[in-house]
Amino acid sequence: MAVSAPALSAQPDEQPDSFTHRQILVIMSGLMLGMFLASLDQTIVSTALPTIVGDFHRNDLLSWVITSYLLASTASTPLWGKAGDLYGRKRVFQLSIVVFLLGSVLCGAAQNMYELIAFRGVQGIGGGGLISLVFAIIGDVIPPRSRGRYQGYFGAVFGMSSVVGPLAGGFFVDNLSWRYIFYINLPLGIVALVVTNRVLQLPKRTREVSIDWAGAALVVGAVSSVLLATQSGGRDYPWGSWQIVGLFVLGALLVVGFALRERVAREPILPMELFRSRTFSVSNVIAFVSGVAMFGALAFLPQYLQLVHGVSATESGLLLLPLLVGLLVMSIGSGRYISATGRYRWFPLAGTTIVTIGLSLLTQLGAHTSLTVVGLYILVFGAGLGLFLQVLTLIVQNSAPMKQMGVATSSVTFFRSMGGTIGAAALGAVLTSRLATELTHLLPAAALKQSGGKTVDIISSPQALNGLKTTMPAVHEAIIQAYSHALDRIFLVAIPVGVLAMIASLFIPQSKLRSGNSEAPPEVAAAMAGGH
Repeated sequence: MAVSAPALSAQPDEQPDSFTHRQILVIMSGLMLGMFLASLDQTIVSTALPTIVGDFHRNDLLSWVITSYLLASTASTPLWGKAGDLYGRKRVFQLSIVVFLLGSVLCGAAQNMYELIAFRGVQGIGGGGLISLVFAIIGDVIPPRSRGRYQGYFGAVFGMSSVVGPLAGGFFVDNLSWRYIFYINLPLGIVALVVTNRVLQLPKRTREVSIDWAGAALVVGAVSSVLLATQSGGRDYPWGSWQIVGLFVLGALLVVGFALRERVAREPILPMELFRSRTFSVSNVIAFVSGVAMFGALAFLPQYLQLVHGVSATESGLLLLPLLVGLLVMSIGSGRYISATGRYRWFPLAGTTIVTIGLSLLTQLGAHTSLTVVGLYILVFGAGLGLFLQVLTLIVQNSAPMKQMGVATSSVTFFRSMGGTIGAAALGAVLTSRLATELTHLLPAAALKQSGGKTVDIISSPQALNGLKTTMPAVHEAIIQAYSHALDRIFLVAIPVGVLAMIASLFIPQSKLRSGNSEAPPEVAAAMAGGH
């Protein structure tokens, strides 16, 4: 059923190409707040989880507080991108902020774990729109040739949230209540709403549209099946069990069904013709593969700092500052270079190469590695991220038609989120398996017998582990040695994935960056020329 899309209030002369540098900076302040909200919430919860499950006495449901957000965020990302293309990105972006804030209030007021898990899903739906629509709006406001100088700042926002999240979470848990990790979103979100409402003026959109509900159901089902399998495999059920294998098979079948549906849908959520562009396809492959290696591996660094080095949650956030420095410097520097020269092809290759070097360095982390050395390794890792994290979005936007800007942009976020979620789950399974083996080899026989096979539970609590340092120093030393050895295996497994991202980067072609948003993308223009 076709409905008329609402028109955005914009004057005829308010075209994307007419924004001044000052107007763009004001617009970006609202967009960066929105992105900061979503990316912050992926990290701030981790430090508060032990306290939350302690209040509700449901340690068995701990992982679902994170999983429910990731499921909802990842599955809804392409839907938000499509809605922005159809109805106009300003109002859809503001709707995503409202949904996110509603979920935040509900999470803060949750009275049990089941409510918190459900409300985290609501929050995740809004978060999926925040991140994907931010970059799509940038595509509306700034031409590709000028976009690099601004987009680097968004990479810095992501890096900042990776550091501020654990810091803020630790502060609220130590000084106030875990509920404030959700309530802090309210003032930030309200400011973002006010700023975008006042300064974000985009061209009118009035067109007859239809929502591909069948495609939406298929993509949500496919993503949910795969993520549930990776989250539950090796934890709730063995990897070879019929439950896990069945979820993977179901996910694969739904992906095939989604692809077939998108070929015939009137308004497809993810138009299959976009994959005819080598730039689009390769960029999304890199986004997925790099998400597996980078965000999966990155998730375990705070644990290493807290468990092995015995620092607090707040201190572990401060020790991740080198990541922010590397990401900030390289992200802004690469963006300015691309805007000045129009050349972007080698940044993904350079970035994935440095990230792979960083992963190799992180395999050398030990139980007594100097924190200075740890900081240097993290700095290299962050520098690699900064070189290409946002460049991929720019490359995809440059190759997509304006009418498909939102869905093309959200695809990068979607595939990166999928890779990161699957990577975190798979590498977490590697850690758990290796840790059990290392503990068996390194723990004294008496300690193994006394623990009754539950030594891994001690490692989930930094406080309990630190307590062993004075009461049972030999056991404490054995445990941190086992954990550092198991962590090395995670980064070792991630290295080949980083190499795959490097290889994929070689296939990105160099295209001319459009100097205006009204131009046809280079690949589309070439196809049109060839047809005459």
